[in-house]
Order: sequence, then structure tokens, then C-alpha cells
Amino acid sequence: MDTVAHAHLRTPKVHGPDVSVGAARAFFTDGHVHALLLVEAGVLVAVVERDDLVGVPDGARARTVGTLAGRVAGPADDLEATRRAMAARGQRRLAVVDEQGVLLGLLCLKRHGRGFCSAADVAAREADRARTQAG
Repeated sequence: MDTVAHAHLRTPKVHGPDVSVGAARAFFTDGHVHALLLVEAGVLVAVVERDDLVGVPDGARARTVGTLAGRVAGPADDLEATRRAMAARGQRRLAVVDEQGVLLGLLCLKRHGRGFCSAADVAAREADRARTQAG
């Protein structure tokens, strides 16, 4: 059985726990971004999704509208069962945490819902973005 540990990205972008809603909105301007991971001392304290920010003032702390419920997976979780559940919910990202809540990575379901993004996929997208911005 493949597990979540086999497919998650190990170096996701993370932010501190005091990020404002305004800063979170700016982070979500990239269409590939589906989750903002708020981490304190290595522990995941909240996952914020774009819809969480609707109607919330820019000056508020994003942590107050984020949650862990339904937004985390364990590294030993069955990968295929997790993929099916994510696809059924229309969910593209799950934070991967250990038993103590330490962030291990991010599971990124591809748009078509049949597989997960790899580190190589992310690197290629970043390189394309850099070329586009430079040109």
C-alpha cells in the first residue's frame, strides 16, 4: 500500500502564525496556491483556504479563520483512499503532519484528480514563472 508519505511535497511554502488576512489574500493571487500553511515552531497551527477569507477585514489575523479540521493527513494514511476523498470533496491540498502536529509536507492533488504533484512538477512551474516574469 502506498502511503501519503510517498507522495507529499517535503518543502512547502510556510508562513508564521501572525500573517494578516490582507497578506493571505496577496498569497492567493497565484492560481496554483490552494492552501496557506501557518506554522509556529515547526507545528502547523492552521490551514487557510481562499474561501476562508471572504468578508474578513484585511487587518485580521488569517489564523483566526483557518482550521486544521479536514485539512490534514498523516504520513501513514492510505494514499489512494486519501486521493479519492480529496477528489470527492473537490479539495486540492492537505497538510501532512505527524502525531505531534509537526508539519511534514503538503499533499497536492493535480487538477484532473488522478494523481499528485511532484517536486519536479513544482520546480518546473516555478522555472516557467521566473521565465515569464523575466521576459
